[in-house]
Amino acid sequence: MDGFMHPFGVFGFPFFGFGMLFWWIIFLVIGYLVYQDANKRGMNGLLWFVLVILPMVGIIFLLLYIVIRESSGAAGVAGVQGKEKTPIDLLKERYARGEITEEEYKRMKEELEK
Repeated sequence: MDGFMHPFGVFGFPFFGFGMLFWWIIFLVIGYLVYQDANKRGMNGLLWFVLVILPMVGIIFLLLYIVIRESSGAAGVAGVQGKEKTPIDLLKERYARGEITEEEYKRMKEELEK
């Protein structure tokens, strides 16, 4: 049986040979996409990249990232929720945070409504 190559790699283990190289490339590509997406959403992209490419548990962390991403990451990105904030909305937020006084709020609101 010299020269026989099992379809799953040398000695029948999938951790050796070109089959494993293929899976590492797939996980690196997925990790890179997660890295980019996490950075866009203000999350730690490098941390999620490392967690996703970890052998054996990377799939679990990928699923965890998808759940966290859907529940929290999109709230801070303008336009992702389907509605962009208007200047009046931004003015209301500034007034609510106490950045401007009531007089400034009324004056600015009148100017914006013209």
